[in-house]
Amino acid sequence: MTHASLLVAARILLGLLFVVAGFGKLGNVEGFGAYMATGGIPAALAWPVVLFEILGGLALIAGALTRYVALALAAFCVVSGVLYHFDPADQMQMTQLLKNLGLAGGYLLFWITGPGAWSVDARLGHNTEATA
Repeated sequence: MTHASLLVAARILLGLLFVVAGFGKLGNVEGFGAYMATGGIPAALAWPVVLFEILGGLALIAGALTRYVALALAAFCVVSGVLYHFDPADQMQMTQLLKNLGLAGGYLLFWITGPGAWSVDARLGHNTEATA
């Protein structure tokens, strides 16, 4: 496999997580809003969060505005992990927190490397090279 194809595969795998999660919430956005309120986030932000998950995931998959989207997704993973999974007394919740932090690391790699040659960003002439 080429470097470009592996970046596409990684974008798809990391983007699908958010796309599937966002679409999964569409069946009960009000219930999701109530869950958000348990972490101190206003329930009124449920729809924007659902749209962010779907659109952010799709943008990452397509490689569109990749660096910005990846940074936003990384921040989302860290904040949601801390607000909803930080419970040292519950190993399952701590595992979920570590999963979120690990995902944030993956998104940060796209912030550093960019989407690669096979992306909307590359087609538009945006810088897709690593910024070491």
